[in-house]
Amino acid sequence: MHCFLKHKELKNKVVLITGGSSGIGFALAAEFGRRGDKIAIAARNIEKLDNAVSELSRRGIEIFGIPADVSKVDDCKVLIEKTIDKYGHIDVLVNNAGISMRAAFKDTDLSVIHKLMDINFWGTVNCTKFALPYLLKSKGSVVGIISVAGYIGLPGRTGYSASKYAIRGFLDTLRCENLHTGLHVLVAAPGFTASNIRNTALTANGKPQGATPREESKMMTAETAAIKIVNATYRRKDSLVLTFWEGKFTVFLNKFCPRIVSRLAYNHMKKEPDSPFN
Repeated sequence: MHCFLKHKELKNKVVLITGGSSGIGFALAAEFGRRGDKIAIAARNIEKLDNAVSELSRRGIEIFGIPADVSKVDDCKVLIEKTIDKYGHIDVLVNNAGISMRAAFKDTDLSVIHKLMDINFWGTVNCTKFALPYLLKSKGSVVGIISVAGYIGLPGRTGYSASKYAIRGFLDTLRCENLHTGLHVLVAAPGFTASNIRNTALTANGKPQGATPREESKMMTAETAAIKIVNATYRRKDSLVLTFWEGKFTVFLNKFCPRIVSRLAYNHMKKEPDSPFN
């Protein structure tokens, strides 16, 4: 009954999702919209954004698309303003926009690390900063999509892990600051999920890798991840770690045996095709 009431309370809310044109972001927009919420999505690629809006509209979802690069402060400010102009308020901000990388740190150009931090971490900070007054007014939710890499350092993903650790620290602190304001903060960490983030992962020189080295068919789908994240948002949970072995168990084991987890992570990543550690 408690969960049912939480679902009813969130109906017809306004949900803003960054990186909403594909992958988990698109799946989240579809799932929130399916349950009756009004959606705004943001993305850098205008063509992909338009296609996502068309598809979600076709499904009967009230959807609004806004071109935005979350690494740019002004874009984030305009993103929030346009959402307010369209819907009048914001109830849920999902900071989902992000990119990954795949290269050993010794080989990686510093510009790659900066780019990951600008999009993943600063994008989350920027959007949250401008949305916060409206979220405080609505006693709404800030959701950060991180990764198991935000709990465990993944070799070959120094910039990615660093950005996800930083997001977790930022949002955990934001939650603590708002213990008495009614603001809800959720940090959601999918395990390896079938999405396009690995296809667009940056290599050592900053070029997209273009093809994922992982078997996507064996991973959790973006749609399954979205259902779990939406449920956690409805229930106003503080944290969510998805998948058992690569997610919950690994995070738990890392608390007590970090050296063992480091060895397991290294050996796991070393087995990837064209691994930088072979």
